[in-house]
Amino acid sequence: MNRLLAAAAALLLACAALPARAQDFPARQITMIVVFAPGGATDVLARIVAEHMTRTLGRPVVVENISGAGGTIGGARGAQAAPDGYTLTVGSLGSHSAAPSIYRSIAYDPRELQPIGLIAGTPLFFVVRNGHPARTLQDFLAMARANPGSVTNGHAGIGSTNHLACALFQHLARVELNNIPYRGEGPALNDVVAQTVDSACLLAPAAVPQIAAGTMRGLLTGAATRNPNAPGVPSAPEAGLPDYIFQGWNAVFAPRGTPAPVVARLDQALRAALADPVIIQRIQALGSIPAAPEAQGPDALARLVRAEVDRWATVVRAAGIQPQ
Repeated sequence: MNRLLAAAAALLLACAALPARAQDFPARQITMIVVFAPGGATDVLARIVAEHMTRTLGRPVVVENISGAGGTIGGARGAQAAPDGYTLTVGSLGSHSAAPSIYRSIAYDPRELQPIGLIAGTPLFFVVRNGHPARTLQDFLAMARANPGSVTNGHAGIGSTNHLACALFQHLARVELNNIPYRGEGPALNDVVAQTVDSACLLAPAAVPQIAAGTMRGLLTGAATRNPNAPGVPSAPEAGLPDYIFQGWNAVFAPRGTPAPVVARLDQALRAALADPVIIQRIQALGSIPAAPEAQGPDALARLVRAEVDRWATVVRAAGIQPQ
């Protein structure tokens, strides 16, 4: 009997200690997995908030890029990590909402992860290399239609936000391009700048600085109005493709089962970053839209992911994208 009582007391003490340890979080470095290669929108936004969260949490938040398979390799690594808050994942519309419709076998369900919060919305730009002869979207489409499958187009990998943007673009424009998948948006961007690929669908944090620097030309932004950070790029209606309204997003996730006090601490740190005027300005300068207060937090992100998974299942079928 004494042994039973001692075991029960030890169990109670262990259970009582779990929340205390969670409330002491963090006690060491946090790894933030970015599911694409360096240089793309997901990577840039992750690094901006990781820097601020490092200051708030008092521990380093270190970005690790794990790319491949449209972000699902990094997504799987993050989903399968220990649920202790020390491994986070920054995913995108592609990797964390459309992926279940793109890949027949995927090692995680975005709806079952522990959401932390939305970072930003990311408008889409359709760009061409500087040496391309098309000066307008209609010029580009005429050339592509005259030579089906010969005009090259880069994206961040099958199932990525960029791939979905390109597929939807080609579906609406009724044009066939020679699509080239990369291991992230950064490598695709680099080949546009190097003029080795004709065009690409790039998200604002990747596209806007390059357009401003004159290293590529924007033919369209996937929105009803022009982007204030790239005012020379026509909106979708102005370019002649009015139905091409497309905005990606990037968000932070933790593994399923992460303790509530840890989730609350991470949520607080991300909210602090998104409330900082300096961070807001840095995100906006990239052409992205920082998450509004009502769109922040785990509950709002959970609703967004559920809705996006359903929406993209429909879009993927309509666009004729074949599961991998």
